[in-house]
Amino acid sequence: MSGLTHVDAGGRASMVDVGDKLTTARHAEARSVLRRMPTTIEAVTNGTARKGAVISATGVAGVRAAERTADLIPPCHPLALTKFVVRTMIAPDLPGLEIKAEACTNGQTGVEVETLTAVLNVCLTSRDMVEAIDRKMLIGAISIIAREGGTSG
Repeated sequence: MSGLTHVDAGGRASMVDVGDKLTTARHAEARSVLRRMPTTIEAVTNGTARKGAVISATGVAGVRAAERTADLIPPCHPLALTKFVVRTMIAPDLPGLEIKAEACTNGQTGVEVETLTAVLNVCLTSRDMVEAIDRKMLIGAISIIAREGGTSG
């Protein structure tokens, strides 16, 4: 077939069987940026956005997204995260926000998709909270910046 691991011999999407894989410590980090107008950054920093405390709300959104990744991405295995941290930092030089997510588990599959999902959800939640004052926000590249564990490292 195509060599894709999430497609069976009949071309149908499937969840990969990880039953024979060793349980190992897994770690991943993802990152993105959300470019905004300086006035929007000021409202976020000062806590004056009409929908509330953007940084706090987006942190909760990131955690929820990581916890619910298997519900959102059909071929993903539900994972018991042993650690999850999301950080949203003001990046005045963009101007905008830098978002990083870090996840760990002891399991048979990695946590990359959980960190990517969390970072994207932080960006979307943040955009929703301030779109009334800044409709030109730009979500930057979302990428894995670190990965450890499993047989491929």
